[in-house]
Amino acid sequence: MKVLVLLSGGMDSVTALHVAAREHEVLGGVSFDYGSKHNAREIPLAAWHCLQLGVAHEVIRLPFVDELFASDLLQSGGEVPDGHYAEENMKKTVVPFRNGIMLAIACGLAESRGADGLVIAAHAGDHAIYPDCREPFMQAMASAMAEGTYARVELLRPFIGLDKTAIARAGGELGIDYGKTWSCYKGRELHCGTCGTCVERREAFLQARLADPTAYEQEPPLPEAPVLA
Repeated sequence: MKVLVLLSGGMDSVTALHVAAREHEVLGGVSFDYGSKHNAREIPLAAWHCLQLGVAHEVIRLPFVDELFASDLLQSGGEVPDGHYAEENMKKTVVPFRNGIMLAIACGLAESRGADGLVIAAHAGDHAIYPDCREPFMQAMASAMAEGTYARVELLRPFIGLDKTAIARAGGELGIDYGKTWSCYKGRELHCGTCGTCVERREAFLQARLADPTAYEQEPPLPEAPVLA
């Protein structure tokens, strides 16, 4: 299958890119610059992985998201909270309908480029706080994409039932250089080590029993995961 891959430059999407390159013909990686605090750290790494695989990399700019939407993930928002990724306070980092917007644009691009499928790295760890990463949403988008394109573009979501630890293990088996990925939502020179995405990243390497190549500003004890209802 010919596919495009939504590629942020984080661990999950980079792993999805490499898995897709093994299983499909990847026509390109697609990154979105929508004004998040960490876009400038992620996107060059997305480009780096595309270069290693010899596939095209495209950056689509969506300045209206930062200008109009409310989220602490954005440059226009407040401080990124610390704590466990699944805690209630991390909902402040949700960008409303982000995946819906990006998938709609990428679907049009996929059909324009002759791709049969579009790969997204949404995973089970996202389900706690991101409604547009959950499988009911993905099923609805998959139906819309198929019905709304002559090519009946498929939405491939290989990690939807996996957590980040399982993704890290898969990447470890593929020999992915995770030192060339970015997770921290704060977007500073180093990963902070304390925000929700840094905590999730540290947990994933620890639980997958992989060496963590990341330089952190701080590495305090990991907080316990909240009990989800």
